[in-house]
Amino acid sequence: MTLPGPDGTPLHRQLSSELRAQILGRALAPGAHVPTEAELQERYGVSRSVVRQALAALEQEGLVERRRGRGTTVRERGELHRLVQRVPGLSTQVEDGGVHVSTQVLELGPEPASEATGVLGSGQVLRMRRLRSAGGEPLAVIETWLPEEFGDLTAEELTDASLRRRFGTQIVAGKRQVRAVGADTDTAELLQVAVGAPVLLLEGTSTDEAARPVEVFRTWHRADRVVFDINVIREPDATMNLGGVDVVGAQAAGADLRARLDALGREMLDLAQQLDGAGQDPGTQSSSSSTQTAPSSSGRTTSVSQ
Repeated sequence: MTLPGPDGTPLHRQLSSELRAQILGRALAPGAHVPTEAELQERYGVSRSVVRQALAALEQEGLVERRRGRGTTVRERGELHRLVQRVPGLSTQVEDGGVHVSTQVLELGPEPASEATGVLGSGQVLRMRRLRSAGGEPLAVIETWLPEEFGDLTAEELTDASLRRRFGTQIVAGKRQVRAVGADTDTAELLQVAVGAPVLLLEGTSTDEAARPVEVFRTWHRADRVVFDINVIREPDATMNLGGVDVVGAQAAGADLRARLDALGREMLDLAQQLDGAGQDPGTQSSSSSTQTAPSSSGRTTSVSQ
């Protein structure tokens, strides 16, 4: 196996990118041994100095541990889980798991016109940018837009605090989208990851009890620290039971009853036509014989010659 062709990127950065991708993609799972320096040299056709520079970069990022006599192993990192479909945000969910989350307000101020003003139906909105961290390590960068009536919020109120707990509006619903994107220079610096490293972007809107949009947000999460969980349920099928009533069975019974009523209606029409014909123009009857009607075993009338 060889590294990508020359593109101006130093070999040690190419190798560290390759190993980083294996670690984040869990091809090298937490606790697993990274191939030895000699094995990496042979596999990628690089020198020992290139291998050592690449491993040093990964160690500095906190992805691997290097110990004399034990080689290099992938660092065990506690993953923080977030249920995407839950209304409470990252801070609340992580702290519910017993991990303290700190919040730093990076920017806070009014924004006169943007995409958010149209969504929120406000001529001016309050925009804020914050950094969430856990255990002294950055987890997410959050951009939020609120209607202008929340313009009196201060950075002091939002430091180390959940926004929803502060502004008091009851959020009951919303729409969310998840995308995998590469970290730009600013995001990479804040999250302490390499430029272009994969991050999870969660964006959407939130509405209150009156279905009024009250929040627009975008959150960039470190993909090596935050895991998105999604609960799934089986969709109701055609045999679903509502309130103890078999919907499909009731529909079938109704169709059968309609068919029986249609057949009975046709039989009654036939009988009426026969009775009407039997009571017309008695002179047409034969003089040598007389005709008498008698009921048949099926209930219909039949002609009997005497």
